Formats: sequence, C-alpha cells, structure tokens
Amino acid sequence: MDLAALVDRVGPILGFVVCVTVVAELSSGIGVFTTLARGAARMARGSVLGLWLLVVLVAVAATTVLSLDTTAVLLTPVVLALAAQLGLDRAVFAYTAVWLANTASLLLPVSNLTNLLAVSRLPGYDAVDFAGLTWPAALVGVVVPVAVLAVLFRRSLRGRYALPPASPVGHRGLLVLATVVCVLLGPAFLLGVPVFTASAVAAAILVGACAVVRRDLLRWRLLPWPLVVGVSVLFVAVQYAHDHGLGTLLTAAAGQGEGWLALLRLTGLGALGANVIDNLPSYLALEPTAGSPVRLGALLVGVNAGPLITPWASLATLLWAARCRSAGVDVAWGRFTLRGLLLVPVLLVTCVTALWLTHG
Repeated sequence: MDLAALVDRVGPILGFVVCVTVVAELSSGIGVFTTLARGAARMARGSVLGLWLLVVLVAVAATTVLSLDTTAVLLTPVVLALAAQLGLDRAVFAYTAVWLANTASLLLPVSNLTNLLAVSRLPGYDAVDFAGLTWPAALVGVVVPVAVLAVLFRRSLRGRYALPPASPVGHRGLLVLATVVCVLLGPAFLLGVPVFTASAVAAAILVGACAVVRRDLLRWRLLPWPLVVGVSVLFVAVQYAHDHGLGTLLTAAAGQGEGWLALLRLTGLGALGANVIDNLPSYLALEPTAGSPVRLGALLVGVNAGPLITPWASLATLLWAARCRSAGVDVAWGRFTLRGLLLVPVLLVTCVTALWLTHG
C-alpha cells in the first residue's frame, strides 16, 4: 500500500471538508439559513406550494455549493422550525431536505465527498468540466425527487398560511458578509480556484469576522474531526482490501463498456453497495472499475442518488435523522425505506438514461 500517494490524494480533500464545514456552521450560527427560510416564507405570500418550491431551491443551492451535509445538518432544523411555526406538515420539508441532500449532490465536485474523489481521478478536469459531465444526471436528480414528493405530499402542499412575524436579525453586517461569502463560493469553484484554497479563504474570513463581533460562535466543535478520522480509516481499509483481492472480484461484477445496460449495471452495483454498507466505501471500492469519465459519472449516480433506502447508506441521512429527532419529528425507518424503494429505481434509471443519451 502506497500511503504517501494516498495522503497526497486525500489530504487536500479532507482539508476542504474541514474548511467548508466551518463555513457552513458559522453561516448557520450567524443566521444565513434562517434568514433565507424566512425570506422564502414572505416571498411565497402565504402559498404552501410556493414556499415548498422555494425551500427546494434553497436546498439545491446549499447542497450544490456547500455540500450535502450542509442541507442535511444545517438546513433541516431551520425548515422544520419554520414549518412548525406556520402550522404546516413538517414531514414534507423533512423528506425534501434528506432526498435533495443526496440526489442534488451530483453537479459540482464540492457537492459530495465522492465527487471530490472522482474529479481527482479525471486528469485535466476542473469544476466546469465535471459539471459538463454530470449535469444531465444532476438535473434529473432534482426533477424526479421533487415530482415524487409533490405526488406523495400533494395534500400537505395545498392551502395557505399566515405570514410569520418579522424577527430581529443578529449582527446585520456579519449576516451580509456570511451571505456574500457563501454566494461567492460557487463562482470561485467554477472559475477554477482550488476547492481547498477557496474554502480556506472563506473560512478564514468568517472566523476573523466572528473573532471580532461573535466570539461565542468560535468553538472546537466547528471542526469535524470524527468525520475526518472516520474517512481516513475507510480509505486505508478499502485500499488494503483492494490490494488483497477485492479489486478483482468487483471488476468482474461491474463489467465494462459504456452502453446503457453497462452503465446501469455499474450504477446499480454502486447503489446496492451504498445501501448495504455505506456510499463512501462503496465508491472507493468500485472507483477502479470505472475506467472512463462516463462510467465514473454512472458510479456517482449510484453512490450519490442511490443511498435512500437504508438509514446507514449515507452519513448525511443519519445526521438528518438526528436533527429531525432533536426537532421532535419522528423518523419512521420502515416508511423511509418504502419511499426510498419507490424513488430510487426510477431515479437511477432516469439519471443513467440522461447520462447515456448525452455522453454515451
């Protein structure tokens, strides 16, 4: 096992995870997501459907630019609290957050840790090239879950609500700064700024600003050390398994080729592995079997959009469930699994079809 090569590949990715987590946590503490949610409630003018569609847009934007964990961990409690305040069905907002946290994480390298790993295997690819590869599946990954949610919760999305009273904002200058920092991250990534550099600068700006006016937000818990340690262990374990025969077995199972069935086979295998074990080890184990950009895109569909059947398939889902319980929303895993079984097969087939029609 070449540990030096592994560290060279993984180090910048884990550095990005730490920095973007700091940005997301501080932005949440400053009130960025709460302000966006309340703004959406006012913009919808009392329409439940309009509010939900605006929450969809916020969830997609947060997932795309700040990663799926931001939506699962930070946006979820905000929209649940807003729904409770307005007397709306919290289940539709809870499922919107967890489904889009996973399925909307296909567009940019920063949207998901698996994407960052994938783009490091694509020589010469930047964020624009990556988006050019994944956008068909990314578009379907938003449209299909939203359509399914609209059908499942059609009764809850009817009617109107009373506009919430205006609430005081904390430090307005800090709120504006944090919002601008989050908004500028997306263009920075697309313009080719290295993801670690962009996220480190953003984190430094917010940490510096908070050190001046909101020192109470600067705590050691901002740093996701358990996640970093866990991911590091997974990298080493999967690499060791590959060196001792796992690669040969998975290569035979994954097949080869870029036809529709070949891509669907790889996607299905990635989704199966994610729901049996977890999406990150599933990606790491199957990555060497991809062999081409379009096959790598198909694998990402499986491990990003597929882990919505079992609770442990994605760390984001487990974090989401914890936030739901903290908000007093019961997560019925049997119902979660049944709805996932309804969504995931349709989602995988349509995403792979879109990818194949565009790049196959």
